[in-house]
Amino acid sequence: MPTGEGKTSDKIGDGLAKFLRLNRDYRNPLGADPVTRGESTFSTGSANTYVEEEPTTVDYLLELTPTGQQIGTYFYNLFPFLRWITRYNTQWLIGDLVAGITVGAVVVPQGMAYAKLAELPVQFGLYSSFMGVLIYWFFATSKDITIGPVAVMSTLVGQIVLRAQEQSPHLEPHVIASALAVICGGIITFIGLIRCGWIVDFIPLTAITAFMTGSAISIASGQVPALMGITGFNTRDATYMVIINTLKNLPSTKIDAAMGLTALFLLYVIRYTCAFFAKKQPKRAKLFFFLATLRTAFVILLYTMISWLVNRNHREDPIFKILGTVPRGFQNAAVPKLNSEIVRSFIMDLPAAVIVLLIEHIAISKSFGRINNYTIDPSQELVAIGVTNILGPFLGGYPATGSFSRTAIKSKAGVRTPFAGVITAIVVLLAIYALPAVFFYIPNSSLSGVIIHAVGDLITPPNTVYQFWRVSPLEVIIFFAGVFVTIFTTIENGIYCTICVSLAVLLFRVVKARGQFLGRVKIHSVIGDHLQDNSKYGGTDLGNPDNSIAEYRNIFLPINHNDGSNPSVEVEQAYPGIFIYRFSEGFNYPNANHYLDYLVAKIYQETRRTKLDSFDRLGDRPWDKPGPRRGKAQPDRSHLPTLKAVILDFSSVNNVDVTSVQILIDVRNQLDQYAAPQPVQWHFAHINNRWTKRALGSAGFGYPTPASTDGFSRWKPIFSVAEIGGSTSAAAYAEYVYKVREERESIRRASDAEAGEASPSTSRPEEGHGVQSATAAAASGSERELGQELNESKAYGSISTRKLAPVQGLNRPLFHIDLTSALQSAIANAEAVSVDLADTK
Repeated sequence: MPTGEGKTSDKIGDGLAKFLRLNRDYRNPLGADPVTRGESTFSTGSANTYVEEEPTTVDYLLELTPTGQQIGTYFYNLFPFLRWITRYNTQWLIGDLVAGITVGAVVVPQGMAYAKLAELPVQFGLYSSFMGVLIYWFFATSKDITIGPVAVMSTLVGQIVLRAQEQSPHLEPHVIASALAVICGGIITFIGLIRCGWIVDFIPLTAITAFMTGSAISIASGQVPALMGITGFNTRDATYMVIINTLKNLPSTKIDAAMGLTALFLLYVIRYTCAFFAKKQPKRAKLFFFLATLRTAFVILLYTMISWLVNRNHREDPIFKILGTVPRGFQNAAVPKLNSEIVRSFIMDLPAAVIVLLIEHIAISKSFGRINNYTIDPSQELVAIGVTNILGPFLGGYPATGSFSRTAIKSKAGVRTPFAGVITAIVVLLAIYALPAVFFYIPNSSLSGVIIHAVGDLITPPNTVYQFWRVSPLEVIIFFAGVFVTIFTTIENGIYCTICVSLAVLLFRVVKARGQFLGRVKIHSVIGDHLQDNSKYGGTDLGNPDNSIAEYRNIFLPINHNDGSNPSVEVEQAYPGIFIYRFSEGFNYPNANHYLDYLVAKIYQETRRTKLDSFDRLGDRPWDKPGPRRGKAQPDRSHLPTLKAVILDFSSVNNVDVTSVQILIDVRNQLDQYAAPQPVQWHFAHINNRWTKRALGSAGFGYPTPASTDGFSRWKPIFSVAEIGGSTSAAAYAEYVYKVREERESIRRASDAEAGEASPSTSRPEEGHGVQSATAAAASGSERELGQELNESKAYGSISTRKLAPVQGLNRPLFHIDLTSALQSAIANAEAVSVDLADTK
């Protein structure tokens, strides 16, 4: 019984509905009960009645409102290191020490080289490297990622710094870079805290690879002049201009080329030599890996020593360009300057900077998570890089994100936990305080060689592009478009181009999605060379208890075979005038019109009006149906069936909106006029969302449409039912039958053994025959006893006595669990309507 409070709320709701003239029972003008109305093939006396309640706004708000436990979990998840730090052990420490020291030896020369790309003194690269690896491990869900300066972001920062200084020449480059890091870090931290890391999924792999490839080509071409000692033109121009100007100025190459080209050549020689010997001697593969990893530090130290030998007596006028003085310690540690002038100087570049920070880090962390069999939390990773970029500028850092090359090294070095970042931070700290005197003699051209060598791995190899072509040729066109835009304009334009074109293609696919008309096919299972009955693998056919005929099952395939199914298999129309239509890309406002226009056009093509058009005069015809040309006969469509029902497969639909439902209502009304006087019945299968059911139910779907003349015709609601679990379930029944049969089989074997002992070789043939007959009779009797016992059992008397329950609510009989039940219901009611029409005639 409802409570008094419930009655009061119902009265208030009814009163408001009456005052506001709200139709709370749409498309049910007779006020009939949708559960028991009409003739039913399913008796509610043999099953539990189940009425599915619609979700309410309160339910929706409760789903969104976090519980106390969820709030606690949220804050606990902000610091993932709490899950593993208490279990830290010596074995993990050894792995982290090796990986941390190895990465530290790589990040020091790379950090200084990348700072030059950012138009900053080299020490700022060390500051960013230190803060990145030191802070990240507190928030990390990836053990492999190394945060720090990267080539692409550094190049972008350099371009932003140069443009900002054109507007405000008095601003120092590191001030602009630090402010940019704080703003970008704040934006990314906010995105991570509200757990919207899924927005990165809108950037496809094609856009990422195009951006990385174009950027790598742009960075490498911009470093060639420094590698060769060529000056006299702007290396920040469009990539194609830099290449042209480099070729024009090749005659002005200086001695710097000797230090740059040989360093680049030596880096590749060490790399490929170590890879070759690692294959030849697999037992020493780990040794050769570490040798290859340390090649950058080795080459920089080697050429620094050569530079010291050459330039120690020419400190003021070196023979080739060198780094010069690098300050010891954190000389630029301070609170970052933020004001409106600084922010205005780079505000237009913020989207590109944020995108680069996001896609580089998330793409790399996801990739290495899959390789090493763990899952990252994208939102938490955004918090990690956001906090890193907020705190980094306090020690002089500039924007940093995940590095592909250093992450790969860290992973292969056997890192065990994110704590390896602390070891790397110690290595960088030692470099900041102990090695500035050594850094003085590092040749600039050798650093350019290090940059070119590092970004070379970012270029997408041809085989990968070919695999893209095999998967989706259109996306390869997008890939090359992004690369060409980056080369002929800027990196930012390449980012925007690939993302926008990819989203446009996605939107086009959604808008132009076309549904499929399905037909029915009877299929059998074949094992080896034999047609197998399905009952052996869980199927049962109550009408075929002896399994003498191989069973079949119905499946539904596209009638035009555009799914690749065998064209020689005939897909038959389910029933004349009944159409099964499957949505392919969801059902929302962008594609609703396209879907339903195709549905209506197909229905008009393959059916006829229930009442044929007859016009006494040509002028009586509607303008959109002018009829045949003069002198030509009207095409005969009397052989076509009339429209009876539409079955919509919602297996790919999760949510609907007001626009899509309204268009569906309009199409329903349109087809009702086409099929008048009998309305078209709309059946829905595979609706997997309660809110979608509520939306469709609010639009009058889910139960039969009333006829326009005599109200509701007789109809047959066909429901899908299942056995209720417990002692009366099908599993318990099968187990019981199996045990009883095993007991009967043991009795039969014992009888056979006794019969064998009772029939010696000297027995007469008649006696032997009599014994065998007796044994067969005993076995037959045992089977009869089994059947009788099962029939007399209270739990397993017959199928009709098992406890059944409807799978879905009885209040929406035209919402079906699958296409089979939808088709059965549609056919049963179409035939019932045909009988009614015949009776009235």
